[in-house]
Amino acid sequence: MKREYLYYIAAIIWGIPGVIISIKGISAYFQMCPGKLWWLLLITAGVIAGFYFMFSRIVDKYSTRIASLPAKTSFWQTFPLKGWILVVGMSCLGIALKFVPGIPMEFTASFYSGLGPMLVVAAARFIYNRFSNEL
Repeated sequence: MKREYLYYIAAIIWGIPGVIISIKGISAYFQMCPGKLWWLLLITAGVIAGFYFMFSRIVDKYSTRIASLPAKTSFWQTFPLKGWILVVGMSCLGIALKFVPGIPMEFTASFYSGLGPMLVVAAARFIYNRFSNEL
């Protein structure tokens, strides 16, 4: 597989869950009473800031790794082993959270509305890095 495709694979792996999580978080906001929104929006802003800095570092690190690979490489080289463990672990944790009873709507609204968009931004950053690293 061409090395350039690995950026798109990474973007898909991060972006699709980001869209799904964003939809869940935003729909949770619409189910809440307006009086609680101001402090939940502050929490969401904090979640966005935290994940932005964390994901920026990770995406740049993985993009640099992809850029250093040979022109033709394996799909599995998209991430190092720790990266695959991170992706699988976060996916399993997200699926497991669906089955935990009693998770408050406030958590879903504030956390998912911050995490989801930052996963989408990370996916866009992979695509951006594909063009900036390959020039």
